[in-house]
Amino acid sequence: MWLIEAVFIGRLSAAALGGVGFALQIILVTITILLTFVTGAIILINRELGKKNHWQANHIVGQTVMVSFILAVPIGLLWYFGSPVLFAIINEHATQAISGMESGVEYLRLIAYFAPVLIPNFIAVSLIRGSGDTHVSMMINIVMNLTNVVLSPVLIYGLFGLPRLEVAGAAYAMGIAHTLGFVMTFCYLRRRRSTIFLSFREMTTPNFESFKRLFSLGLPTTVEQMVWSGGMLVVTGFVAVMGITQLAIHQLFARIQAVLSMLYMGFGLAAMSHVGQNIGANDHKLALRTGRITRRINLLLGFLVLIVLVVFSEPILHLFIRKEDTVIADYGFKTVFFVFAMVQVPKALNAVISGSLRGAGEIRWLMYVNIVTVLVIEIGCNWAGAFIFKWGLVGIWAIQGADEVLKAFLNRRRFHGGNWKLSKYI
Repeated sequence: MWLIEAVFIGRLSAAALGGVGFALQIILVTITILLTFVTGAIILINRELGKKNHWQANHIVGQTVMVSFILAVPIGLLWYFGSPVLFAIINEHATQAISGMESGVEYLRLIAYFAPVLIPNFIAVSLIRGSGDTHVSMMINIVMNLTNVVLSPVLIYGLFGLPRLEVAGAAYAMGIAHTLGFVMTFCYLRRRRSTIFLSFREMTTPNFESFKRLFSLGLPTTVEQMVWSGGMLVVTGFVAVMGITQLAIHQLFARIQAVLSMLYMGFGLAAMSHVGQNIGANDHKLALRTGRITRRINLLLGFLVLIVLVVFSEPILHLFIRKEDTVIADYGFKTVFFVFAMVQVPKALNAVISGSLRGAGEIRWLMYVNIVTVLVIEIGCNWAGAFIFKWGLVGIWAIQGADEVLKAFLNRRRFHGGNWKLSKYI
C-alpha cells in the first residue's frame, strides 16, 4: 500500500512525495516505542503456547492491548504538535523543500487523529501474527489495504464529484482503512476459537508484574529499533541536504524496501514463532533446525528479489515517476538502483537470523549489535561519504549493504553458538 500511495502522491509533485515519505519515517520512529511491549509479549506468548498454558498467554494479550490504548494518546499528540519541529530538518531555503515540508506536516497531523485506533490495531495484529495465526493477520491486512487503495485515488484526486484533497486525501484514506482494520481485529480476538483471546477483564485490570516482564523483555528491541529508525532519519537528513531530487529518489527506494521487507519479515516472524515455541517445549534441536531452514529459504528469496529488480528496473521506475520527468533519469537512476537491489540479499538473510534470535530471547545481543553498527556505519560512514567523499546516493545504499552483511555475519555466529540455551533471562 505504501508503494501504491507513492504512485498516487508522486504524480502530485516530487516535493509531496518527499514530504509524505519523511512523515512516514517519523511515524515509524515514534511507533517503535510500542515494540517494547509487542516483542516482549510475543516472546512470552509463544513460550506459554509451547507449554500449552493458554490462560497465561491470554493474560499477556490483555495487558499488552491495555498498554496500546494508554500510549495511543501521547503518541498522537506528538505526531500532531511535534511535526513542524521534526520537519525542520529539511532545508527550508528551497521552494520545493518548503512545499514538501508543508505536505508532510499536513499528512502527519491528519494521521494523528486516527492514532487511538491505528496504534492499538498495530499492536493487536502484531500479537495475532506473532502467535502464528498469520492467515488471520493476512486477511485483516488484505481488507484494510484494499480499502486504502480504493479510497486513495478517490480522495487524492477528487473522483466521483468529491473534492480534490491531494495529500490530505491520502491521510484520510489510511485512517479510514485502519479504523476498519481495528474493528476486524478486535472482533477476531473476541472469538473463543482463536489461538489467543482478548479478555476484557485482563485488558482493564493492570498487573504491574506483567508490565515489568513485558518492559524488561521488550525494551532492548525498542532501543534497537529506535536506534535504527533514528539512524535512518539522520541519513535521510543527509540526503535532504543533497537536494529535493535526491530526497525524492531516496524516499522512493525506502518505500520499495519497506514493502520488500514485509516479504523478509514473514519468514523472520515464522522463525521467531517456531523457535520460541520449540524452546518453550524444550526442543532445542528443532529450534536450531527451524532457524536454519528458514534462513536458507529467505536467502533464496533475496536472490530472486535481486534478479527481478535488476531486470525490471526501468518499468519499476516509471511506476512512480512520470516519463516526462527526465530529471530522475539524468541523475543516474540505474546505478543507484543496482546498488539498492544488491542490498536486498543480506537484508533478507539478516531478517530471518534476527527473528530466530528474538525467538530465542537474544534481544539484548541484537540491541548492542544494532547500536554499534548504526552509530559507526550508518551515521558515521554515511556522514563521511555524503560530505567528505561526495559519494551521493550510491554511497548511502552501498554503506547500508555493508551494514547488513556485517550484522548477518555476527548474528549467525551468535545463533549457532547456542548461548541462548543457557539463558535464564525469560
